[in-house]
Amino acid sequence: MEVSWYSQPYPPEGASAAEGIRNQLGRPELDLLTILVRESAQNSWDARLPDSSTPVDYGIDMWTVDPAHAGAWRTLLPAGAPTNPDHFPLRNTLRHPVIRVLAVSDRGTRGLGGPTRANDAVGADRDFVSFIRNIGEPRDRALGGGTYGFGKGIFYLLSKSGSVLVHSRCRTPDGGYETRLIGCTLWKSYVATERGGDRRYTGRHWWGDTSGDVVEPLVGTAAEAAAQRLGLRSFGPRETGTTVVVIDPNLDEFEQPTDAADYLAETIAWHLWPKMISTDGKRPAMRFSVTCDGVPYEVPDPRSTPPLHMFVKAYEVMKSEQGRDLACRNPKKHLGRLGLDKRIMPALERSRAKDLLGIEDVVHHVCLMRPAELVVTYRPGPKPPSIHQGYAGVFRADESMDEVYAKAEPPTHDAWNSQSLERPESTYVHTTFTRIGEALNGLLSLNGNAGQGASSVALGAASSYFSGLVGGAWGIGGATDYSKPGSTATRSSDVDDTGGRGRRTTKKGKVSGRATVGGEDGDDAGAPHGGNDPVPRRRPRVQYVGDPYYEDHGESTLLVQEFRLPVAGPQRVRSDLAVTLPGTGGRETDPPLGASMPVLVGWQDASGRVHDGDPCVVEGSDALWRALVRPAPDTMTEIGIKVEAVKEP
Repeated sequence: MEVSWYSQPYPPEGASAAEGIRNQLGRPELDLLTILVRESAQNSWDARLPDSSTPVDYGIDMWTVDPAHAGAWRTLLPAGAPTNPDHFPLRNTLRHPVIRVLAVSDRGTRGLGGPTRANDAVGADRDFVSFIRNIGEPRDRALGGGTYGFGKGIFYLLSKSGSVLVHSRCRTPDGGYETRLIGCTLWKSYVATERGGDRRYTGRHWWGDTSGDVVEPLVGTAAEAAAQRLGLRSFGPRETGTTVVVIDPNLDEFEQPTDAADYLAETIAWHLWPKMISTDGKRPAMRFSVTCDGVPYEVPDPRSTPPLHMFVKAYEVMKSEQGRDLACRNPKKHLGRLGLDKRIMPALERSRAKDLLGIEDVVHHVCLMRPAELVVTYRPGPKPPSIHQGYAGVFRADESMDEVYAKAEPPTHDAWNSQSLERPESTYVHTTFTRIGEALNGLLSLNGNAGQGASSVALGAASSYFSGLVGGAWGIGGATDYSKPGSTATRSSDVDDTGGRGRRTTKKGKVSGRATVGGEDGDDAGAPHGGNDPVPRRRPRVQYVGDPYYEDHGESTLLVQEFRLPVAGPQRVRSDLAVTLPGTGGRETDPPLGASMPVLVGWQDASGRVHDGDPCVVEGSDALWRALVRPAPDTMTEIGIKVEAVKEP
């Protein structure tokens, strides 16, 4: 057996140039790592074992080849390769003192089985030639995620030298197992001057067993020995799957490889979350992992990660009786189902992965997916009037429509383009967007309660656009600026000379008046000065800290008001909650018919413990307390806190 490179010359009948294959992905809007996650995970899902209850394991690992294995990389891989670095840049890559690789692996999949020669692949089992030899093969799995197999080009695009190693283990026709290892380079076509004259080459190269008339993968013990020398992860005795090793990945947009690992972990969550969640009592369909130099990077849990948890909820609504069937009327066709979820929410933290999807400070998007339940894209809808309002939707195409939506996708599967279809298929896709828009208009309607969880109170238009208001109104609740100081500075309640109800003034000069001081209305405790009378105690008071803000607590989003009780001694605190109905400005302490009121969830001390009871007895100090309030839908929530001394017996 001779192990070396084989460079493909142009045959008399012609062949595809490497540049043409590399350009099959076009000019996608997504970055290379995102495309890698989407396309490779889609390939892994389509290659899952039939009738298997075991989840597919999908992982991305990055590492620097250690000195113990670097020698094998520098001796095994350059053998027989073209000497001109313009024609074959991998030679220079392997001369670098540091060799970096990125491996995408799956287990619980079929592996790349079937014949290794394209002319022999006439049956259904042709995974090897489809991935290694051929370009543009149609998908061979009903309701699969892929279409024409162009996505494998991302592995070559990500490599600075256009080179990968493919390490796979598959079942054989006789029921056994076989390990395969082959190298592939996809770079540029070129003309080489040889003894017989100039000769044209396609720019496609394969590394493997060149002892026959066609380069073949290393198989069996030879493949396992070479993989071990290169430091590649081995397969278990009954394990099947594939590892694609990208040599010298292009990570130049990241300062450190660790930054790329963080990004990959978040990107997996955003683009593959439907495969991460358990539904209908079943385990998640796939398990995901990311490592960099052996250190694991946690993939966020979509059920507990805002705002992904809203898409999970919308997905569950879509599958339930609350989901909506969307249809085209002319021609009559069932398109799929839609689920929506709206809620109050803190303003989102920006991240690279969310920015790429157009999800910045607030979520107002519908996740589109085909029956394979792989994310196609997040389609933006009307933006809510406040960053504290948000909604998420999930639309899943009906199985009967899968072929239509698949044809509407570009090679990167990240959009549905109706203009690329003929009628009536273009009408179906266009109508899908129309029906989704109608549902979102109902959700956001000022006079309706279309969304799940909306109260019967008319939805208000008040929002952070209005002067003096913090937070929004539709279906979620908010907080008023005039009920709390308007900055992050600490302010205490002012006390009038008579000891009555105090008044606070914000920076803007607005009257507050929601805090009380002393006794029930701020009276001093203890006797007046004079003679042998006891020393008067300072009156307890509330010291508000900053504005109220939203914070996630489990599946709920609460309003939080921070405060201190700076006067020492036991004190009784109680909430004074009210609502301001949009458009009226009136303060209500009794809910209108059919409406709800804000509810105090508890008092959280500096240690994080939540104390029940309203009122609640606490010890005054400089420690920071937090009032946790569940706001009322369709209103502005006003938070006040009263305090009184606990009289000694």
